[in-house]
Amino acid sequence: MKGGRFCLVLPLLLSACAGSGSGHGSWHGAVQCAPYARAHSAINLRGDAATWWWQARGQYARAASPREGDVLVFRSSHRLPSGHVSVVREVRSSRLVLVDHANWEPGEVTRHAPVQDVSPSNDWTRVRVWWSPVHAFGKTVYSTYGFIEPYAPGNS
Repeated sequence: MKGGRFCLVLPLLLSACAGSGSGHGSWHGAVQCAPYARAHSAINLRGDAATWWWQARGQYARAASPREGDVLVFRSSHRLPSGHVSVVREVRSSRLVLVDHANWEPGEVTRHAPVQDVSPSNDWTRVRVWWSPVHAFGKTVYSTYGFIEPYAPGNS
């Protein structure tokens, strides 16, 4: 039974942050990070989460430090094939924010999850994310592009 349950969860994990507009990836369908971030921020981008950084160019401001309402964009990796996006809800310090995001924990929306900057230059290019099942930051360090801000470039 455990193996069968894993087989059901695996496709969800692999498509966790795909943002296709086909309905399957919509917010009312499978719980995915991209549709969730779009619905809960002022950033209106589509497609896989990792593509949001490049899509934002010229349309939204991008930054290396967080502000409330920004979207943090994770790069694609072996663990995050489509990348990941989280909505910044609170900036606690130059190295700690609280985010809301979908499907970090499979099939769940997590609110006020701590994300910690562990990059050597304090530029948010490497982060660790709170993992509720163990009540601690996960051991994995994830690469990010930075923050998409909810206004046009030059309008900060």
